[in-house]
Amino acid sequence: MGIPDHLIHLLRNLYAGQEATVRTGHGTTEWFQIGKGVRQGCILSPCLFNLYAEYIMRNAGLEEAQAGIKIAGRNINNLIQELKSLLMKVKEESEKVGLKLNIQKTKIMASGPITSWEIDGETVETVADFIFLGSKITADGDCSREIKRQLLLGRKVMTNLDSILKSRDITLPTKVSYKKAEILLCQQRSI
Repeated sequence: MGIPDHLIHLLRNLYAGQEATVRTGHGTTEWFQIGKGVRQGCILSPCLFNLYAEYIMRNAGLEEAQAGIKIAGRNINNLIQELKSLLMKVKEESEKVGLKLNIQKTKIMASGPITSWEIDGETVETVADFIFLGSKITADGDCSREIKRQLLLGRKVMTNLDSILKSRDITLPTKVSYKKAEILLCQQRSI
């Protein structure tokens, strides 16, 4: 993937010989070697995951998949058999780099009727909607529920912020600034 050798060497040294202990209500366990996974809470972990994901998708042939329809320059795969084949390729490529596709976390959403899917004897769950980048996507394409959901989230935030106006610890100029910002926000929404 074009990663410089010195960065690979640096990452190997970072992960080499890692040990951990578990703290319980009765004390701590003996130290043990960590052989798999990324460091939890490390800012490098999402980057490493993205590198692996990019490598897997390229090798699975996601770029070359021609079945489906092209939208905004990207091929949207709407053929069930082709999608199953692509998912199997992703699973195989993941295993080549030591990752395992977790079928319990894998979901399918289709806009039409779909039969249940199985991968290696495990059933893949079919869902009618899911949250993607903070927005609810539905199989029927109806966005009215998402609009209501976003309005409720906004109302909840505004209700929580109302405690600022009622607080005796907040100065009057701060409260006035808050109200001005709230009015400005409402004006921008109506544009």
